[in-house]
Amino acid sequence: MRLNVGLFNDSFPPTLNGVSTAVLCYARIIQDCLGSSAVVTPSYPHVVDDYPFDVVRYPSIRTTGRIGFRAGNPLSPIQIRALRAKQFDIMHVHSPFSSALLAKQLLTRRQRVPIVMTYHTKYDVDIDTRFSNPQVRKVSKRFILHNLSYANEMWAVSRGAGESLRALGFKGGYRVMRNGTDFPHEPAPREAVDEITRMYNLREDVPVLLFIGRMQWYKNIKLMVDSLALLKKAGQPFHMLFVGDGYDRPSIEQYVHLTDMQDRTTFTGTVYDRERLRAFYTRADLFLFPSTYDTSGLVVMEAASCDCPSLLVRGACAAEEVEGDVTGLLCDENTESCAATIAAALQNMDRLREIGKRAGERVYVSWESAVHAAYKRYEEIVADWPHDLPYRHMTQG
Repeated sequence: MRLNVGLFNDSFPPTLNGVSTAVLCYARIIQDCLGSSAVVTPSYPHVVDDYPFDVVRYPSIRTTGRIGFRAGNPLSPIQIRALRAKQFDIMHVHSPFSSALLAKQLLTRRQRVPIVMTYHTKYDVDIDTRFSNPQVRKVSKRFILHNLSYANEMWAVSRGAGESLRALGFKGGYRVMRNGTDFPHEPAPREAVDEITRMYNLREDVPVLLFIGRMQWYKNIKLMVDSLALLKKAGQPFHMLFVGDGYDRPSIEQYVHLTDMQDRTTFTGTVYDRERLRAFYTRADLFLFPSTYDTSGLVVMEAASCDCPSLLVRGACAAEEVEGDVTGLLCDENTESCAATIAAALQNMDRLREIGKRAGERVYVSWESAVHAAYKRYEEIVADWPHDLPYRHMTQG
């Protein structure tokens, strides 16, 4: 069944994050081989959308001095009329903010189509962290819940994301629909890997540890640095690569100096080239991702695509598909456990490489596989529409 799919999200390139990547991959794969797709997202100045699918930009305002985020205006009459004319068969919303409001505006008495919504982020944690006033927290959560109520079917990217939905106060049903990665399951070309080695003066006899992501403390970066400082004191050789940028990068670099880790650590800044990122994963011996905030470890699947094993916190969302000492390494969320787990792994590099190989076999999921599974569910939803959907009212994920 060829469907016309509208993909709504508050972020899209030039904003780079896990959700914008997910929407990009959905749109590309649907357009390539399944149906037709259009991305609906806030406008950015001077951005040229050169994609094989439509990108509809609606009015927005700047909220920060960086290009990282713009708030969309979902009430533009001109854009609402233009989007209604596209006659989507189904709308898939990836953010419970302006995107959800805009999708709701498109529905009329004569034109009602199903809305699927994916819950990507632990908004309950974001709200509790950013707002100290209980009343502000309550109103913020109520606003998100109101927007989530527009969905005819709710998806969560992991079981942990579903638990966050519940913590937010969501009472309806949901199903877990996992994300994937656009990386192929194969190592990066040898010349690209060798370039990483030369550029950062990496020694072949020293293990390379890697983190790729936003340089923000909530990624549990302090736990990483403190654990590596313990390893250094114990005499364990290694070199740590931090790939990415973020608001907290200056304070993170300062903390690295404070812990006397500057000689073992390199900050590369943001790397936009996906092929170059594959070279980092291929060159690394172990990927460190102890975040307990992230709902879906896309970077863990990226690492697995290059047979690079990951270190994760036991019980974290990113660790849901990982079996300890089989397809990855699991530690408790404390410095001693993290350091001991890394130290033990680096004592047997052959075993570590075997764990990485099994991660590639069992943890890796391609975006093609993930989107095909989602599209199959689209077809089922459209075929059943307008009957009530089974995941709307059930109380178990």
